[in-house]
Amino acid sequence: MNNSKALNKIPLEEVSYQMPTHTLSLCLSLSLFWWINSNYSNPLLLSLGAASILLVLYIAHRMDVIDHESQPVHLSLKMSGYLLWLTKEIIVSNISVVKHIWLGNSSISPTLVTIDASQRTDLGKVIYANSITLTPGTVTVDLVGDRMTIHSLLKENIDTLKAGEMDRRVTELENRC
Repeated sequence: MNNSKALNKIPLEEVSYQMPTHTLSLCLSLSLFWWINSNYSNPLLLSLGAASILLVLYIAHRMDVIDHESQPVHLSLKMSGYLLWLTKEIIVSNISVVKHIWLGNSSISPTLVTIDASQRTDLGKVIYANSITLTPGTVTVDLVGDRMTIHSLLKENIDTLKAGEMDRRVTELENRC
């Protein structure tokens, strides 16, 4: 009875569009992950793998955890440009960190700073925080509301973050969805 009341609040088009798309995305992700890790083509093992994936999908559906945040299908097509830019930033940061390791302790300037995030959604904030952490030499230590505490090996990295290029790109990614 309660489920029908909850479904009445969401337009029918939205319910029928979102649930299969996210469930299908999760099913494909789990199938690909299982096949890459096992690489079996034996019919018995394939059927057991399919059964385990269906069990996980059933449990996830019963727990009501399949949604736009757990399976961000809406970001899939728009993410490639951001990932290319982030890959470039990771390579540049790697080179910088290696250079400062070779130069020794006198060349580093560890810094702990709190910065503001301009993202509206939790998913946008998580993408921003993880992007900072993926970039060598910087780690997102804490995320509370719109404020992130960042530790950096070099003060220049904090200055780059405060310039706002990464924040702007994540916000654009978030707004395109």
